[in-house]
Amino acid sequence: MSSIGGQALIEGVMMISDEKVAMAARKPDGRIVTKKENRHHLTVRYKKIPLVRGALALWEMLSLGMKGLMWSSEQAEEQEEKTSGFAMTLTVLFSFLVGIALFIALPFYIARLATENHFLFNLIDGVLRVAVFLAYLLVISRMKDVRRLFQYHGAEHMAVHCNEHKKKLTVGNVEKFTTLHPRCGTAFLFLVLLVSILVFTLVYSSNWIIKFFLRILLIPVIAAVSYEILKFSAKHQDNLFFRSLIKPGLWFQMITTKKPDRKQIEVAITALKAVLRP
Repeated sequence: MSSIGGQALIEGVMMISDEKVAMAARKPDGRIVTKKENRHHLTVRYKKIPLVRGALALWEMLSLGMKGLMWSSEQAEEQEEKTSGFAMTLTVLFSFLVGIALFIALPFYIARLATENHFLFNLIDGVLRVAVFLAYLLVISRMKDVRRLFQYHGAEHMAVHCNEHKKKLTVGNVEKFTTLHPRCGTAFLFLVLLVSILVFTLVYSSNWIIKFFLRILLIPVIAAVSYEILKFSAKHQDNLFFRSLIKPGLWFQMITTKKPDRKQIEVAITALKAVLRP
């Protein structure tokens, strides 16, 4: 069976199979519209190569995610004119810079003020990154629009669970499953935070500027390692160690997924059926 993943969109859901991407969104008039396309050829070509696929997965998560959010936003606002590529590029760049400032620069600066000991610095830096990530999720989860996004995230997970259990894709069947999934992007990001503590501890430099930029340059490496750990752990949940390893990611999903209503589940099912079709 093809491994299906996905992402929540604005009033919609994106589903991703080994070679296809399908998006479904509910328009203001109640209709569900869909869009389907092939995944990037590099992702398809190297999807079975360990480590390489992890770095590509991070890149694809960001690019497809932004593209999907732009598309779903157009459907929600009944826009006839598509968002320009230039505007999308600026949005991605701005989001990337904000992410670096919030999750890398801020913990780095505070940890540097706290200690100059290499081990303690990286430990404090890593713990602060996890704390900032948790605080960020808790703050945005209180926003009405984000809460709806998290409901669609839950619908996506429930529909994937239903398909993995080989049940017919109906609203009634999907409603029986949990909103938590071990292969979720939230679990992936949490693993990235944990693995980064180990990687940055092993990489030493007495120059603070070099130390900071290494944190950015090593993101693809950390993502690659984290991806392999996540995939392996998801396949070996019967093992106590690996089950414990993915457990914190599931806890974080209690923030990033909410119970969806039946109409939201319908959208997730539509996206999943679309990506499953040849």
